[in-house]
Amino acid sequence: MTVCVPSGKEKSVFVMATSQSQRVLVRPLYSVYSIHLYIRWQGISGNMTRSNIIVVGGGIAGVMTALDLQRRGEQVTIIDRWEPGHSRASSTDYNRVIRAISGRDEFYTRWARESRSRWLELQAESGQNLMYECGALILATGGHCDWEDATSKTFDRVGVPYYKHSQQEIQQRFPQFKVDEIEYALFEPQAGLLMAHRCVLTGLDLFKKAGGVVKRGIVTTDSSEKPMLDGKPLEADVIVIATGPWMSEMFPRTIKPISSIIGINVLYTSTPDGSDQFDMENMPCWIDHGQGSFGIPSSEGSGVKAAVVIPNTPIDINNDERLIEKASLNKTRSYIRHRLPGLEGQRVVDSKFNQVILTPDTHFIVDWHPEHKNVLFAGGCSGHLFKHAPVFGSFAAGVAMGDYGTADRFKVAGRRKLSPKESPSGR
Repeated sequence: MTVCVPSGKEKSVFVMATSQSQRVLVRPLYSVYSIHLYIRWQGISGNMTRSNIIVVGGGIAGVMTALDLQRRGEQVTIIDRWEPGHSRASSTDYNRVIRAISGRDEFYTRWARESRSRWLELQAESGQNLMYECGALILATGGHCDWEDATSKTFDRVGVPYYKHSQQEIQQRFPQFKVDEIEYALFEPQAGLLMAHRCVLTGLDLFKKAGGVVKRGIVTTDSSEKPMLDGKPLEADVIVIATGPWMSEMFPRTIKPISSIIGINVLYTSTPDGSDQFDMENMPCWIDHGQGSFGIPSSEGSGVKAAVVIPNTPIDINNDERLIEKASLNKTRSYIRHRLPGLEGQRVVDSKFNQVILTPDTHFIVDWHPEHKNVLFAGGCSGHLFKHAPVFGSFAAGVAMGDYGTADRFKVAGRRKLSPKESPSGR
């Protein structure tokens, strides 16, 4: 077993280039409650003052962006066609994995570490159980370990504590998993799970307590992609579009060409009678790229979550029912039997079908509309935004207020397909 812990001398400043004249500086400070994101703008006066801001979309990206803007002293309104936290959203479901594991991408690793601390701060502020630190196990399939190899090198550079377990050590420490084809695993002890639905509602509650307004309405776009509210032009100093997979539908010229929608089947399986082996106190979250899967131990009585990503799945996000087809159900059950044999024969107690917008490089989208200069896109989750939401919201808010420009990786233009080794999500 290899044990790697921070040396205490992490890089003091991480530079994220946005252009030759603009830089965003992020200073990572690893403490639990006092960590903050320090962002400085260079090369622009920053005299843009916004007073009336509309955030379209009440999922985790929209809520966290709106919360940051409202706490800056702006007047912010969230508009969603349904109740925020609704079951159609990509932000729905009981829980999500939070981990710094991001392959070779140091940027997202640092964002994840910062977001972890932000979630803990929000948890302390709200008094709600938002995060459980049960750790995360990434399983490296023999012969296909490039992404996991890159992750360990990134952890060493950034100073993220982790363990590297051999196959035998995995079986000894985490006997829940069958790992015959697994070469090794990385265990990140400070990772864990977020109570997703609760996180959205808690952020929304804090937003409203800060003076924010939430309204119900249908936002569409006209032929020029100008936002319209109930058929009339939407007027505001800044309009933040955080509509998740609906962003592609709303902006067919700008966003649809750089996005696709994938389906994720989620099953919750009951734990064996009288056993706590699969509870979060005794089992970590896990990432299993070799099987296109991930999962979360039973938390607050949910049952064990196992998810299988289904690429190239046609989805009508407005009309399709969120039901798992029998073939997909059988595929997920087969995975559970393979990876978690101790759950064989246990009943499925719940299921979810979730849709996610995916960009070619799996980077987020934070950029201005090329024609409508007050319209800012904030999304493109690519299956890994939820964990980053507090920092993502702060970053998007800063771009919205003109504090700094966006990053090249977040721009609409210049998208290209990345290999799994290059991709921060491993997809």
